[in-house]
Parts: sequence; structure tokens; C-alpha cells
Amino acid sequence: MLVPHLLQLLLLLGLILVAAKGVGALSSRFGQPAVFGEILAGLVLGPTFLNVLGLGIFHEGHATDPLHPDLGGVIHDLAQVGVILLMFVAGMETDLAEMKRVGKVAFWSAAGGVVLPFGLGILAGRLFGIPWIESIYIGTVLTATSVSISAQTLMELGVLRSREGTAILGAAVIDDVMGIMVLSLVIGFTGAGSSSVGELGVGSFLLIGLRMILFFVGGWFVGRRYLEKATQGIRRLPASQALTAFVLLVAFVYAFVAEYLGRVAAITGSYMAGLLFAQTRFKAEIDRGINPLTYSLFVPIFFVDIGLQANGREIFGSWRMVLLCTVVILVAIVGKVAGCAVPASFSGFSARESLRLGVGMISRGEVGLIVAGYGLAAGVIPRDVFSIMVVMVLVTTMITPLGLRRVFPKGAALAVQPEPVFESISHIETD
Repeated sequence: MLVPHLLQLLLLLGLILVAAKGVGALSSRFGQPAVFGEILAGLVLGPTFLNVLGLGIFHEGHATDPLHPDLGGVIHDLAQVGVILLMFVAGMETDLAEMKRVGKVAFWSAAGGVVLPFGLGILAGRLFGIPWIESIYIGTVLTATSVSISAQTLMELGVLRSREGTAILGAAVIDDVMGIMVLSLVIGFTGAGSSSVGELGVGSFLLIGLRMILFFVGGWFVGRRYLEKATQGIRRLPASQALTAFVLLVAFVYAFVAEYLGRVAAITGSYMAGLLFAQTRFKAEIDRGINPLTYSLFVPIFFVDIGLQANGREIFGSWRMVLLCTVVILVAIVGKVAGCAVPASFSGFSARESLRLGVGMISRGEVGLIVAGYGLAAGVIPRDVFSIMVVMVLVTTMITPLGLRRVFPKGAALAVQPEPVFESISHIETD
């Protein structure tokens, strides 16, 4: 008997949530971030192992009616909503006041941690004959850093308030902002309808650049001028969860305008919306409404969908792809460590302190997955390259806590009197 599409979807969503939360909790028990387990759950359910979408009740061939899209497509769309919400939350958690107080060591380490991996990623792609656009995107994915994974490990080691710990957090926040800017530029130019950036004329470059500038300036001006007043008015409406609904509306509109009109990534728009709401006095109330929705449903779907789209068999079925994957992982590690440690050593850190900072920046985590998933959805990178990016994210996510425990003997960093990069990082410890 043919199972209706809606019932298939409900069963699949239940399976995704159970797998994501179950394997995520198991991952935490073994000292790894929950996100590692959620990605792993997706790989197990995906074509790398079980391929649940191609078996039995979830077979996509059951959905032949044009009114019933395939399950994989529906899950992917929900995952993209998860990305939008995840980046909105990231914007809400970015403290612009603290970023202004970040010391030069954090800024230059972040810059080096973006530039060197970006360049090495492009070089690695070109050495394997990968087209320029795909190579540039490989470099873009490698610029990311996951602050949550490093912060969690630093707290466990008791060195979050050490000089290196505060520098890692500051550099990771700046790194994320720089990475989003790089992503926006790459999406803007590669999405210009040309197969090669070199085919774009000067006029096209200027037009794309103008649209980006207009979006950033206009979006920021409108948000800063009207958002708080509008939020205050919405809170008075006699409707349930009116504030949360309004916040979602703004995040989605900013995401739409960012990509459709501003030629930057949609996630950049939602990130900006989060930054703007974070400047209002309603931040705590917004967090209480958005976070449960984001992390209970959409974010688990996003991480599992990453695994559902990746296919490890495409990598390990070819020596060339295995070699490329190995090179990308090495570039990801070396690029971050060297790119962050060298500028830190020139900014007053000792060799050991610089190494600790560099190791703390290795993990790509959810940020790398967002960038990689966006590249696949936009058609910038093929599925096999995307699968390599997922493996790279998994490996760097796994080795970062191990590396930090290695270079931070417990309590050793606390012997150095901290010279805070942030005047206050208490909110990070409680997140």
C-alpha cells in the first residue's frame, strides 16, 4: 500500500530528530560537540551508509505527483530555513561593543586565519585541476571557524579567561564576520550568471559591488532607525507570540532582499537582522522565543541534511578524491594554525601562546557546514567536492578539542595573568 506523502514526511522528520538528538547526546558523552554527532547521524542515514531516502517507505519514487515534491527536497528546504535561523541567532550572539574592544592580536590573527586558508584552498583545488570557481569556494569554506566548539573546550579546561582563551574567542568572532563577507562576495560574483569571474566586465563588477553596498548601508540604516520602534509596537498586539512572528518576518525578509536584490548570500541578510535585533532592549525576550524553535527542529534538520546530501562513497571510490580530501584536511589545519599563530607572534604573544591560539581556531564546525551547504545549493560546487568539505569539517571538529587539551595542560595557561581581549565574556560562558 502506498503511504501518503505527508505520512512519509512525518515519519522521516521523527527519524531525523531522534537520530540527531540521540547521536548528538552520545557524541557529548565521548567529549565531542553535539554537532559532530548530528552530522554523523546524517552520514549514517544518507547515501554514505543506509541511504534511507532510497529505501522502502522513504523511496523518492513514491512521490510522482507534481503536487508532492520528493522527501529529500522538502527536508533540504527545511534545512535551508534552519540555516537562515542559525545565522540569525549567530548575529544575535555577536556583541559589536565587545568586538570594538578586541585587541590587535585577535584582529590580525583572524585576518591571517582567513587569508592563508583561503589562498591555500584555492591552490589545492587548482593543483588537482578543479575549475577556478570551485577552487575559490573551497578556499571560502576553509576560512570559517567555529567559536562554540573552541569555547566549550576552553571552559572544560578552565582557561577561557586566560590571555590565549580570550584572544581565541575574539579572533573567532572576527573570523566569522570576515568569512561571511568573503562568502557574500563569492556568491555575488559567482552568481552573476557567468561560469568564470574573469568573464565579468568592469561594468558588471561595479554593478554587483553597488548592489552589495546599497544592501548593507540601506539594511543597516533601516534597521537601526525603525526596528526597535516597530518591535515595541508589535509587542503590544493582542496576539500570541506576535514578537517571535515579527522577528521571523524580519529575518526572512532580510535574507530575501540580501540575495535577490543585494547579490549577497541570504544568510548574510539574516545575520544582519540578528545583529540589528541584538542592539535592541528586547534581545533577551527574542532569544527566549527564537532559540527553542531553532534548536529543537530546524537546526537538527540542517545538520542531518548535510549528511544526507554528502556521499562518502564518492570520495573513497577514487584515489584522486581520497588524495584531494587528505590535502584539503591538511590545508585546513595548517592554514588556520599558521595563519593565526604567525600574526599573533608578531603582536606580542610568545611561541607557545601563539600555537595555542592557532590550534583553538582549527574547527570549522557549523560555520563551515553552512558555507559548504550554501555552495552546493547555489550550484557553485559539485556533490563530490561538497562531500570532501563535510569530511573536512568532521575531522577539524573532532581534532580541535584533542589539540587544545594537548597544548593547554590543565591550569597551565592560568599561570599567566590574563590581559583580556574582551572586557566581559560572561555571556559566552553561560550560552
